[in-house]
Amino acid sequence: MADAVHPKPVLRPLYCKGCGRCIEACAHRCIRPGQAIEPATGLIPVAFDPEACTGCGLCVDACPEPYGLIRQETAEALEAARRARRAPAPPPPDVPDERVPLPETRPLVLKGNHAAAIGALLAGCRHVYGYPITPSTEGAELMSRLLPGLGGVFAQAPSEVATVNMMYGTGGAGLPVMTFTSSPGFSLMLEGVSYLVGAEVPAVLVNVMRGGPGLGNIAPEQSDVKLACRGLGHGNTHAIVLAPASPQEMLDLTLLAFELAFRYRNPVVLLADGYLGQMTGKVVLPRALVRPGLPGWAVTGDAAHRRNLISSIYLAEADLEAHNLRLSAKYARIAEAEQRAELHRCEDAAVVLIACNTPARMAKGAVSALRAAGVRAGLFRPQTLWPFPVRSLLPLLERAERIVVVEASEGQLEDELRLALSHAGAGAGIPIDHVRRCGGVLPSQEEIVGVVRGRARQGVAA
Repeated sequence: MADAVHPKPVLRPLYCKGCGRCIEACAHRCIRPGQAIEPATGLIPVAFDPEACTGCGLCVDACPEPYGLIRQETAEALEAARRARRAPAPPPPDVPDERVPLPETRPLVLKGNHAAAIGALLAGCRHVYGYPITPSTEGAELMSRLLPGLGGVFAQAPSEVATVNMMYGTGGAGLPVMTFTSSPGFSLMLEGVSYLVGAEVPAVLVNVMRGGPGLGNIAPEQSDVKLACRGLGHGNTHAIVLAPASPQEMLDLTLLAFELAFRYRNPVVLLADGYLGQMTGKVVLPRALVRPGLPGWAVTGDAAHRRNLISSIYLAEADLEAHNLRLSAKYARIAEAEQRAELHRCEDAAVVLIACNTPARMAKGAVSALRAAGVRAGLFRPQTLWPFPVRSLLPLLERAERIVVVEASEGQLEDELRLALSHAGAGAGIPIDHVRRCGGVLPSQEEIVGVVRGRARQGVAA
């Protein structure tokens, strides 16, 4: 009858700090110092032997917050509430996007940054956060003028660190969100990007690269390829990296970036350079815009989604390993499905130029000049830097005698090429040369032609 009149207390190791007050209060020595660490807290809770316990409750009275020892009726009520919260319930359905037709319009003449902003609006993005940084600021500036009239929100954050965390909250609510930044600002966002990847939150980051390291200057450089492809914060992190080469692609690939971000629940990086952000060109609008739906996983605060949880915290080692393995499987699906490249005059190319962003424009001109001089040259332009589109490159290696990588950095694009070839077990015996400039200086068409003709091997000429 003693247990019925005086229920024995319940020990909750997750909430016990091991302070020992309950040990002093127990007259029957039912409680002793513990020996095992609680993995979720890193603390050592007490050990409780209920055999000799009379249910006097003195230990419960002695226990400070957050109440490692509680009365049995309290424990039963908490367990009942927990089960009610976790009771099986049908997951909320996905509300699909709608495509709304647009009237046919004349082409626009837009700066690259503005084209990316228009692309985001057409993708249904109505939430943009950012901190001004040259040469990307015009995109955020345009959004700050347009969004209030479209029922949207633009917030100038106090820093890039604050920006990326605002994006985490909005993306976690299932809403399209983006930022414009440039190289030093992108570096500051990387911890938050790691959280976005780990919590599987979609977001789009437009990084208009400038010279480095450090503050460097505001001139164009492909200085962040290694960060975007291999350095998105700590841990096992990847994001699709899109590399436009014109204002039209700034718009088109921004539209694609939002589609991919939600398809894979992952941030997407649009990697441009300073010239491309400032360059003006003809842009044709698509024939439809997107009216965003709402994914079933979103944390929106309403009753239908209240059981949803978004987090990148897995304190138990086995749980975190399982999460990483699941992310790796997603990366493998992305690598298989999302390789993109444009090939220009590569069908018989003996010299394959590889370039992206603005340097690809110089490389394309060099192909024409080399062809006029009798050199069978072609341009392979990756539109995704991660995953690197090696599958489209492999057939070219059957007749290529030489690869020349053209870039505005000290080998960051070439490193991605070499790594992709190594993983594919391909390219052995094909020499790889390069044309590199940095610090805001771009490779010129003349430099590219000079390198190809000055080092041309016998058999390159048609």
